[in-house]
Amino acid sequence: MNAMQNNRSEMLHAEVNVLLDTFRRLLRRRARTNLEKLTIKTHPADLALLFRHFSDEERQQVFTVIQKTETVGEFLPELDESIVEALLEPLDASAVVILLEKVSADDRADILNLLPEEKANSVLKAFDSEESEELEELMSYAPDTAGGIMSVDPFSLSENTTAAEAVTNIQSSEDAEMVFYLYVTDEKEKLTGVVSLRDLVVAPPNSTLKSFMLTNVVAVTTDTDQEEVARQVSRYNLLAIPVVDADNTLLGIVTVDDVVDVIREEATEDFLQMAGIGKDREILMKSTWENARLRLPWLFASWIGGTAAVYIIGWYQEMLTSIVALAAFIPVIVGMGGNIGTQSSTIIIRGIATGRVQLAQASKVILKEIGVGVLLGVFYGILLGIVAYFKFIDIEEPMKLGLVVGLAIFASMLIATSIGTLVPILLRKVDVDPAIASGPFVTTSTDVLGILLYFIIANSLLHTI
Repeated sequence: MNAMQNNRSEMLHAEVNVLLDTFRRLLRRRARTNLEKLTIKTHPADLALLFRHFSDEERQQVFTVIQKTETVGEFLPELDESIVEALLEPLDASAVVILLEKVSADDRADILNLLPEEKANSVLKAFDSEESEELEELMSYAPDTAGGIMSVDPFSLSENTTAAEAVTNIQSSEDAEMVFYLYVTDEKEKLTGVVSLRDLVVAPPNSTLKSFMLTNVVAVTTDTDQEEVARQVSRYNLLAIPVVDADNTLLGIVTVDDVVDVIREEATEDFLQMAGIGKDREILMKSTWENARLRLPWLFASWIGGTAAVYIIGWYQEMLTSIVALAAFIPVIVGMGGNIGTQSSTIIIRGIATGRVQLAQASKVILKEIGVGVLLGVFYGILLGIVAYFKFIDIEEPMKLGLVVGLAIFASMLIATSIGTLVPILLRKVDVDPAIASGPFVTTSTDVLGILLYFIIANSLLHTI
């Protein structure tokens, strides 16, 4: 399986390189006609991928061609945010409107949110009043909520519509967003039920939708976090989920393709935050200076922890001078504590994200992880204690050194699992993203506490000071 995946990845990489070389060759030759033909034949997602590799000049030249094609509406939403902003910024409002008219309403709002406020306002004014109001409403929702990612053209019909009329309506509908389900509303546009297309086609033609619709509809509100939307779609195996307001009025739907994007975005942000790099998903697109500026504050926590460790080691300088062997085990104690702390926090964060870890049952999870820390701490404590004894058997008290090292790594791993488990849960309880906890914070705190306990235990058992 892995071999097949690697082969597919290599094939995709080769295809991208061939496309990239072909586009660049046509650009050098100024072969406009051939460039237009190649642009039309290339999938919008592949074009967006190529734009990551183009220079600014190449992007502008190819985009000039794409603007005149019908695929521009599918192409723009596929682009990285920074590239979209760079391409649309030089255009006047009327030109941006022409492009955005080919884009779906939800993607249109997302693109406008990327532009500077003054530019976005001028584009909004260039739309007709009805479209402008709709866009302003969509833009008012936070981008990481159901309202921010929903499509505003759900296919819905009155509950008194017959099955035959519903089929006819679906066949004649052109503007509806991906008809996965038929949503049923009452006379006040409130969501009352849902009908699958399978149930619709097998229902008696004269039966009303109300007679065979499912009334237990899984829905989300406009302020539901997009991560929760993804969880609901995954839990109930849905292809789309309706979005309603506080009065249960149907406003839009979030389709499975949007959910896939959400999962990818959230996973990327979590990994970046857990690595202590912030949450900018497009960090690779930034310049060297911007990249360094974004990572600098996150690394500051590690710097503080490292500086604290220096002072702790300095306090016990005399001990290290008299028993040099103690210094040899500092990297092991620090490394093991940091690793198991990161493992615990990653497990908890993933559990919270997938719903497997419930805050109401947090005590069970905490005790379980602490138990894991105890078992692993005992195992590696005994193992490292034996190594310390035989490695430094020639010193005055090798048995005590082994005991010190063993207890220290046990204490370090126990504290690391406790911090790695507790911090994400506590942050979630105060509505802070727990992913930020498993970066420098967990590793730095476990490093400092691990070293401090190491010297406290050594000082107590070896009586050197």
